[in-house]
Amino acid sequence: MTGSPAKPQSAQRTRARRLAMQALYQWDMSGSNLSEIESQFVEEEGFDKADAEYFHELLHQVPARLDAIEEAFTPYLDRPVREIDPVERAVLRMASYELMNRLDVPYKVIINEAVNLTKKFGAEQAHKYVNGVLDHAARKLRAVEHPHGEGGGGGLLG
Repeated sequence: MTGSPAKPQSAQRTRARRLAMQALYQWDMSGSNLSEIESQFVEEEGFDKADAEYFHELLHQVPARLDAIEEAFTPYLDRPVREIDPVERAVLRMASYELMNRLDVPYKVIINEAVNLTKKFGAEQAHKYVNGVLDHAARKLRAVEHPHGEGGGGGLLG
């Protein structure tokens, strides 16, 4: 069966996203050095079950491209980025990075993972806000893939 090998990778990516979101939250709140934060997370129990390369990419590329990433979702916010709850801010940044740079991952997977992280770590009902912001961002960032994409990218995936 071809479905079996994808399962472990999917679970490893999910764990990598969760850890990366937590690490990005820590970076945002403390301003600590990314390498120090990464070292802390790599030593944590259960890190061996995460996609380490994906974790590293998210942790380092989100801060490196922060301005462009925030520009991608800021038009869909109802308040300034700094006023967004820090957990939601970390999720929005990470998912927007993925929408922009990880075209190998379907936009629906990225949004679903972001919503699940927000349900687990964010404020009550925050997942609805995150879902709405990311769905609007995906319409522009993944116009060809999104059924309501800007520029008439409509009919590819349903």
